[in-house]
Amino acid sequence: MGKVAVTAAVVCTAAACAVAVLVVRRQMRSSGRWARAEAILRELEDKCGTPTAKLRQVADAMTVEMHAGLASDGGSKLKMLISYVDNLPTGDENGLFYALDLGGTNFRVMRMQLGGKDTPIKQEFDEVSIPPHLMVGSSHELFDFIAGALAKFVATEGEGFHLPPGRQRELGFTFSFPVRQLSLTSGTLIKWTKGFLIEDAVGEDVVGELTKALERVGIDMRVTALVNDTVGTLAGGRYINGDVIAAVILGTGTNAAYVERAHAIPKWQGLLPKSGEMVINMEWGNFRSSHLPLTEYDQSLDAESLNPGEQIFEKIISGMYLGEIVRRVLCRMAEEASFFGDNIPPKLKIPFILRTPDMSAMHHDTSSDLKVVGKKLRDVLEVPNSSLKMRKMIVKLCDIVASRGARLSAAGILGILKKLGRDAVKEGDKQRSVIALDGGLFEHYTEFRECMEITLKELLGEAAENVVVAHSNDGSGIGAALLAASHSQYLQVEES
Repeated sequence: MGKVAVTAAVVCTAAACAVAVLVVRRQMRSSGRWARAEAILRELEDKCGTPTAKLRQVADAMTVEMHAGLASDGGSKLKMLISYVDNLPTGDENGLFYALDLGGTNFRVMRMQLGGKDTPIKQEFDEVSIPPHLMVGSSHELFDFIAGALAKFVATEGEGFHLPPGRQRELGFTFSFPVRQLSLTSGTLIKWTKGFLIEDAVGEDVVGELTKALERVGIDMRVTALVNDTVGTLAGGRYINGDVIAAVILGTGTNAAYVERAHAIPKWQGLLPKSGEMVINMEWGNFRSSHLPLTEYDQSLDAESLNPGEQIFEKIISGMYLGEIVRRVLCRMAEEASFFGDNIPPKLKIPFILRTPDMSAMHHDTSSDLKVVGKKLRDVLEVPNSSLKMRKMIVKLCDIVASRGARLSAAGILGILKKLGRDAVKEGDKQRSVIALDGGLFEHYTEFRECMEITLKELLGEAAENVVVAHSNDGSGIGAALLAASHSQYLQVEES
């Protein structure tokens, strides 16, 4: 009996030891996994680093590229396109003006009654979805559909909107596709993006196509300004505040436009405008520099994109790409550190499945157990269980990627201010410089916006007192109507 008891005790002890060994091994493996995941995160943080000195180098490089792009076409990664907008709204504009904002699968039509500085703007708008078959049909069909929608909208012109007798209605046309602008009222389509593919429109003057369609539906309306959304935002901002000197879009994509002195544009061939100014559409998403803190994740994203080697700045700061960068880092953590356990979640391998709004929601999670992060992991990546430690690391990852984008955006703005000589305090000069900002990333991603604003103040030092960042909500549509007003064919009649 004693021998049996001893044998049983030995067996139990051996089993307990075996279990203990398994537990210790599992703990060691688990701690090794966390250590590897943390190492990947530390390496990312180091490579995404944006110390003040580096940001100043980026700003200087932006200024240099701006000079080069103004000197000659093709002289820089920045296109520095001449917009032909040389009269920005002053707030004194009067009359009824229309706008058409075409930049995706929906377009907006808008009308505004302007009555000068002391009269509130009266406005109405309508949003129209473009049927999918028209996005790949013919130019004739697309512009006839748009003109038909405009005709219906004009027909609803009611009380409070007054067109003086004998005058044409005037329209500002925001067209957010690549265009070779020939004048304020003409531009040829270079290529379609955003799911459009209408081959017979490429190389055609988009204003001419719209004008012919308006004639076919019997509307007497003249396009007085063709602009892109960033130039429109600048115009909308200037109408409200005369100190606005630049506009930046931070949304799905990114761009900037600013007011340049006409004599500082060597590639300008014509007579200098009377105003002495010209709005430049920078197309700053295409900026690149050896000073940009790029990582292996950025390089693989770029290599696999539809436009490798292009839009590098956009690919590290805009809403289209921030969530995708986070996904790529999580992929590596899953592969090399078994971050989500022994199996990699299949959904994690799908490019662009993690959108920037998802990233923003996780980054802004203030609950004690980070339940929003857990919910996003379940809903988007189908990860059923996640520890608090895992969730905290994901929030840290979002912070690294968003902070880099926000701080580089601030450096880009500093580059514009440097080009205009408004980056430093000058004795006796209290002139304010206002930057109009628009776009979903800036508007809705609070951590991004606040980081960008803090960084700009950090870079400007004392000069920050004279620089203001102002949200210009829906600036592009309003701006197009305002540019139709500031370039109206009837201005000289009114002045005389």
